[in-house]
Amino acid sequence: MRLLSVRLIVSLVLGIAAVSFLFSSYEVQVQKRNLHKDLEHRAEVLAESLAGNVEGYLDKGSRRDLERFVSRFGNRENLIGLAVYDAKGTALAMTPALAQYFAVTPSFLLQSVTEDRGVSQFQRLNGAPLQSYAQPLHHEGQVSGGLMIVYDSSYINALSRHFWWQTFLRVLAQMAVITLVTLLIVRWSLKGPIARAAQWMRALRMGKDSGPNAPPPDWDFLRPLAHEMKTFAESLNQARSAAETEARLRDAGESLWTAERLAVHVRSKLGESRIFVAANREPYMHQRQGKAVEVIVPASGLVTALEPILQACDGTWVAHGSGDADRETVDNHDRLRVPPEDARYTLRRVWLDKDEEQGYYYGFANEGLWPLCHIAHTRPIFRASDWDYYQQVNRKFAEAVVKEMEGVERPLLLAQDYHFALLPRLVKLRRPDARVAIFWHIPWPNPEAFGICPWQRVLLDGLLGADLVGFHVQSHCNNFLATVDRALESRVDWEHFSVRRFGHLTMVRPFPISVDFTESEPREEAHVAIHAERPALLRELGIESMFLGVGVDRVDYTKGILERFQAVELFLEKYPSYVKQFTFVQIGAPSRTHIKRYHDFLAEVEAEAERINWRFQSGKWKPILFLKRQHSHQEIQRFYRAADVCMVTSLHDGMNLVAKEFLASRHDEQGTLILSRFTGAARELRDALLVNPYDIDQTAEAIHFALEMDDEERQLRMQRMRQSVKEHNIFRWAANLVAELSNIRLDTPGKSKEGARTPVPAA
Repeated sequence: MRLLSVRLIVSLVLGIAAVSFLFSSYEVQVQKRNLHKDLEHRAEVLAESLAGNVEGYLDKGSRRDLERFVSRFGNRENLIGLAVYDAKGTALAMTPALAQYFAVTPSFLLQSVTEDRGVSQFQRLNGAPLQSYAQPLHHEGQVSGGLMIVYDSSYINALSRHFWWQTFLRVLAQMAVITLVTLLIVRWSLKGPIARAAQWMRALRMGKDSGPNAPPPDWDFLRPLAHEMKTFAESLNQARSAAETEARLRDAGESLWTAERLAVHVRSKLGESRIFVAANREPYMHQRQGKAVEVIVPASGLVTALEPILQACDGTWVAHGSGDADRETVDNHDRLRVPPEDARYTLRRVWLDKDEEQGYYYGFANEGLWPLCHIAHTRPIFRASDWDYYQQVNRKFAEAVVKEMEGVERPLLLAQDYHFALLPRLVKLRRPDARVAIFWHIPWPNPEAFGICPWQRVLLDGLLGADLVGFHVQSHCNNFLATVDRALESRVDWEHFSVRRFGHLTMVRPFPISVDFTESEPREEAHVAIHAERPALLRELGIESMFLGVGVDRVDYTKGILERFQAVELFLEKYPSYVKQFTFVQIGAPSRTHIKRYHDFLAEVEAEAERINWRFQSGKWKPILFLKRQHSHQEIQRFYRAADVCMVTSLHDGMNLVAKEFLASRHDEQGTLILSRFTGAARELRDALLVNPYDIDQTAEAIHFALEMDDEERQLRMQRMRQSVKEHNIFRWAANLVAELSNIRLDTPGKSKEGARTPVPAA
């Protein structure tokens, strides 16, 4: 510390001296230029004032009088003397002191006579600095000669040296005082914050409760260092929390999956290899807010599950760059390191133009495959142009994935969802050494329904390029195998749930996806917090109600929102005692409104809510509150915790994580879940009130049963469902998927029985 102080002081002294020297030199140069200009001006004024007298002597032809006049100017301050020349440059009269300097006629005087103008000249003669000025003389309008005035300018150098020392010492003194004051301010400003920072970090090291939620050190002018310290504190607390959780689980004899356990599991499975994820949605997007660029983290359980995997092996996430500032934040290879505050893996962005996005995403994927797979009584639309864009975008993503895999031995690819049915085959043809899995997040319909798709054989062959195809539930696996068996030439092994096509084996497995489950507070404390939170939430909503129901969905025709509203209406009809007592809040995030069916459906939902409210509304109470906007995860959590009933009434759903999010949020072990039997979640959550969403009467009765259920049964049901979600959380889903894929034995690059390369079927 003492050495640092000495170095700082020496550096400041040298810096001050250098600045003082440079500043003084600059000031001296400015002063010298001003003195020279002043002397030049004096010479010009004197020459003009004497020219008339000299011209009079020349007119008279009195050379003696002229010499007498010139000699009078030899004793003035800094003035060496005068000289008069005729038009040919012959000296007519000259102050004696000038003779030693001008034995011959100076060129600047001849220039003045020839050009008929005043000429100034600074020169050094016989070691003396001189400032000379030549003025033309006239007779009857013609140049008759010239007058030269010569000053000794050596005094300028003497004044400059004196001025330099004065300036240097003054600036040095000023800088010294400023530096001393600065040192005192810095010491006063830093000593306290450094001491507090040391105390803060000591508390972190000792495990005291002053973690990242405590205010960071007040180093506003060292903000980057404070940010890094805060990030370090967060990492340290996360590590400590993970260790405490692991110790608690071991003590309780439980074996739950955490993000840290998943990371260790992945490293043990992969060794030196790496994992690549292909998904339409990116984990981090950059949006322009005014002149600033903000990082947006889309709400996604998929990011929660896959980030620990990618961080564990320094993997790569390949996604569509959809943010309006995404291009500004990538390097020349369209990559950037994420997360922004603690970069541990790579995000590779793929760019799609408007036509590609419209055709591939809104067109074939969401107007074709989405309604086809959900069987939600919305006619799928298949356009040849959309299919062309779907193939084009899948090829573009395949190129990006293969490019990212360069130099990686035995890579693993996890492709996500119905956007990339062709991707497994495209990648496998280029990298047969890669282990490829695709997880289909939506339902798979029966063979008759899927047969509607004109390009079903190409889609199926693309999926069978994967080594592993995953679905949420076993029935979707069965439907997929039945579809393959009917549509393609292949061998389906129903005993081992696999397909062999052209020598390549594809395993088909169920992997029920889930959510992150974190115990944040004891049940009693949670119950008290929720009891206080509900009135505040109702005040914010501007409603008065005793009982609260909640639904959280994208505004999608597969989610059963209209049927849900109708069930609330029927419930109030059958049980009028709940009028003015029960309010159902529907959080509806507008989705895919570019598509006409979604745009129309949003209007239908709004109209149905208004119709029911018009029928029952009274004062500040209304039966349905439709919140038509995006809500953050934190906002939704408040509704989950305050609700008496959560309704998940999808007409058809692969899993539906809203049901599991609701259960994970209820640390008070209260609340009831009404769940559609047509969701994947219904296979696991048997203690929910299972309903047929098309049966409006049954759903209305479920609402009544949920509100009338005694506390003991409600708590028991909630405990069992929460335990299921806790044990089968999102990290266990990811671990099972990676373990299954990494254990697959790769085939020798595909040869059919006839020895031909694996073909891709025609549409």
